[in-house]
Amino acid sequence: MRIAIIGAGIIGVTSAYELSADGHAVTVLERCSSVAAETSFANAGLVAPGYVTPWAAPGMPGKVLRGLFSRHSPVRFGGLPDWATLQWGWRWWRACRAPVHQANRLRMQRLAYFSRDRLRDLRARLELDYERSEGYLVLLRSARELALARPGLATLAALGTRHEILDAAGCRAVEPGLNPATALHAGIYLPDDEVGNCRQFAHLLRREAEHLGARFRFDTMVQRIVPGARPRLQLADVEETYDRVLVCAAVDSVALLRPLGVRVPLQAVHGPNDTIRARLRPCTRCCTTGFPESHRSTRRNAGKGRGRCCPTVRRCWARAAPKASGSISGTARAAGRWPAARHGCSPTDWKAALRPSTPTASASSDCAPEIGRPVHLRKPLRRIQPAAARPLRAGAAFAAARQ
Repeated sequence: MRIAIIGAGIIGVTSAYELSADGHAVTVLERCSSVAAETSFANAGLVAPGYVTPWAAPGMPGKVLRGLFSRHSPVRFGGLPDWATLQWGWRWWRACRAPVHQANRLRMQRLAYFSRDRLRDLRARLELDYERSEGYLVLLRSARELALARPGLATLAALGTRHEILDAAGCRAVEPGLNPATALHAGIYLPDDEVGNCRQFAHLLRREAEHLGARFRFDTMVQRIVPGARPRLQLADVEETYDRVLVCAAVDSVALLRPLGVRVPLQAVHGPNDTIRARLRPCTRCCTTGFPESHRSTRRNAGKGRGRCCPTVRRCWARAAPKASGSISGTARAAGRWPAARHGCSPTDWKAALRPSTPTASASSDCAPEIGRPVHLRKPLRRIQPAAARPLRAGAAFAAARQ
C-alpha cells in the first residue's frame, strides 16, 4: 500500500521503518527540516518499563495544588484555561482514582515491556549505537517517599521486574558521582532498564527506513486530510492521494483530526529540558538517576566522559513557551547533586517542546497510547495517540503497522 505518515518524531520514524519493512511504499511528511526536531529532540531517553507509570495517580491533584506555592514546583500554570482544557482537567482528575491508575499502569507496562523487547531486537539486528547505557536508579529523599513507592514496588514484583531497594550507601555505590551532601534516604535500582539518545536513535532508524525505500519529505506542512476511499492530503500547493494515512503529529493531531469528527483528548504541555555538558569522574557509571515527581530530574552519561542533566518541569495552559531563566535555575539545582561535574549552562543548552498529554496518563513520556481506528468512519484512517512516548514507541509503532 501507499502510506503517508504525518510527523517525523520518534513515533513517525519508527512507524516508517516498520511499515517499510512490511513492504509498503511509505512517505513521511514533516514540517521541520529534520527528524526528531520538536518533542523528540530534548527527550530524556529513558527506556524504563519498570517505572512507566501514569502521572494521573492517587494523591497527584493535591500534590499539584501544594506545589503551586513552591518556587521550584514541577507544574506551573500560565493563562486561563478554555473549555476544552477544563474538560481535559476533569477527566485527568477522575483518572487519578486508584483503580483507574492501576489499570492504566498495567496496560502501559505491558506495552512498554513489549516495546523494550522490540527495541533490543532492532538494536541487535541493525547494530545501532545511540549512546545507550544500562540501569535506572530512582532516588528517594525520605521514608515517606519510600512508603509512597511501595505500591509500585508490589506491581514490579507482580510483573517479575528485577529491582533492588538500596540504602543511601548503596545508591552512592551504584552512582559514585552523587553529591555526598544530598539528602538521600533510599533508592530503587532497576538494572534491566536503560537510557539512550532519543534523537540519535531517530536519525539512525531514519537511515535504515530509507534503505528499505521510505521517503522523508521535510519542510512540508499538511494543511488538511480529505477523507474518502483513498484519503487525500492537502499540502501548500498540491493535493496527494494515499491508501492509508498514519497521523503522528503529537498535539497538532488535534487540529488535523477534528474536521473528520475525531476528538483526540490531547492537551499541549510545555516541557522544558535543560542540558548541561559536564565532564564526569571516570568512575561515574552509565546510570540514570531521578527523583520522584516533586523534583524529578534525569542525568545520563553521554559518552566520551561527558554527561547531560535534564530536570523536568511541566507547564499547563501556557499560551507561550516558558522562559529559559527559570528552567536553567532548575538545571543548576539538579546538577548540584553531581558535584564531581564541572558544569556550565547557557540558553543555547535549553529546549522547550510542546508535549502531548492525555487525561488518563499525562506527560509525554508516560502516556497510555490509543492505537488503531478511533471510530467507525468508513475511512482508511490510522492514528497513534500520543506521538512522543519513547518508552512505548517501538511496540506502538509495531502494533499500528499491523492494524
